[in-house]
Amino acid sequence: MIVPVVMAGGSGTRLWPMSRSLYPKQFLPLVNQTSMLQDTCARLDGMESAAPLVICGEDHRFTVAEQLRELDARQAGRIVLEPAGRNTAPAVALAALQATAGGDNDPLLLVLAADHVITDVSAFQTSVEAAIAHAQTGKLVTFGIVPTGPETGYGYIRQGEDLGGAYRVAEFVEKPNLETAEKYLASGDFAWNSGMFLFKAGRYLEELKAHRPDILAACQEAMAQASVDADFVRPDKDAFLNCPDDSIDYAVMEKTSDAVVVPMDCGWSDVGSWSALWEVSPKDGNGNALRGDIITYDTHNCFVRSDSKLVATVGLKDIVVVESDDAIMVAAKDRVQEVKRIVEALKKESRSEAQLHRKVYRPWGFYDSIDNGERFQVKRIVVKPGGKLSLQMHHHRAEHWIVVSGTAKVTRGEETFLVSENESTYIPLGVKHRLENPGTIALEMIEVQSGSYLGEDDIVRFEDTYGRG
Repeated sequence: MIVPVVMAGGSGTRLWPMSRSLYPKQFLPLVNQTSMLQDTCARLDGMESAAPLVICGEDHRFTVAEQLRELDARQAGRIVLEPAGRNTAPAVALAALQATAGGDNDPLLLVLAADHVITDVSAFQTSVEAAIAHAQTGKLVTFGIVPTGPETGYGYIRQGEDLGGAYRVAEFVEKPNLETAEKYLASGDFAWNSGMFLFKAGRYLEELKAHRPDILAACQEAMAQASVDADFVRPDKDAFLNCPDDSIDYAVMEKTSDAVVVPMDCGWSDVGSWSALWEVSPKDGNGNALRGDIITYDTHNCFVRSDSKLVATVGLKDIVVVESDDAIMVAAKDRVQEVKRIVEALKKESRSEAQLHRKVYRPWGFYDSIDNGERFQVKRIVVKPGGKLSLQMHHHRAEHWIVVSGTAKVTRGEETFLVSENESTYIPLGVKHRLENPGTIALEMIEVQSGSYLGEDDIVRFEDTYGRG
């Protein structure tokens, strides 16, 4: 049985303003109507595989759980929370230890990134099936993407001896310049390094012990002291913080004598920039990739995306325009790698646009900050059926709640009462309160905050269903 291991960490800064640190690209519907994480899990449909084991950070745990729930793919203990980012070698070690815990089970791990685009799912599955026989014999398989051009943004794998459906890995090489990439392409001996792998969990741990015992020891200690909380497995933080930072390639694949590469020709892209997304997106007769409410005139080879407003373009060529609910980004298509400089500037100025969207997802639902000004803020709040906000209070603001649809169960001080559609209530400053949805349909309401300070850090939590501090 294959256990898919989906790596869902990372912040995707080059896809700002859509991708932000608390809601990065792997959770966004960048290519179709489902998120990239959901696409990654869905392309396993039809294969003999277990439920996915997802590796992510604490900040993204509820987003992962909700997106897996929507796919009906969530199972207890299948989300491992990295206490800190330590690159892919430790992350996969945590997954291997979790997958082999509690028995003699030694499954095949199919290691996937949550933020890749694959347009030919059948070809993807065919390559995985071809790799199984090699992985079963103890080989560590990586998948080499059949190159479609002299790409300088990817690392490469040089193929060695033909093993029948796979090749011995002769060499991993770093991102080349254009001249070198053209030589690689002409030789026919090179594939793009996809960052996807298939191997037995035990074999990976053996190789890690041989080449990076310090990483293995830290991960073993972290998992030995791990705690389980509902959907989540939490490795011990102190132990894991002692773990070195290293990638699978450097820690294991470049050192083992058992690395093989299986070719994969599946319409793959790691979507590392807006220009990469333009390449894999459907285009109109002028080469434009358009999504949202867009009108173009004399516009060619552009990527234009709008999430909330009409965007009109005139006389543009090779330009990227991305509109979100609180920001607009315009860049030359050949300079989109530099979008990360904008994110760096936002972080330097401590601006919220680096971390959050206007719509912020929470385990109970979401809120959308629709207006704000001097001493006031207006939010649209949607609470899922059964959702419950924390019991909390604020030092600096009062709140007015107006129910638009559904029914709210409100705790205010010592009293608890229901507020129905078209009714409202008031939460004075300094009073403990809680909002719940006891119904079977979503609760939608408008919250008007007023006070001297309206930041999200003016929340004192006394009790929380979701274990937040």
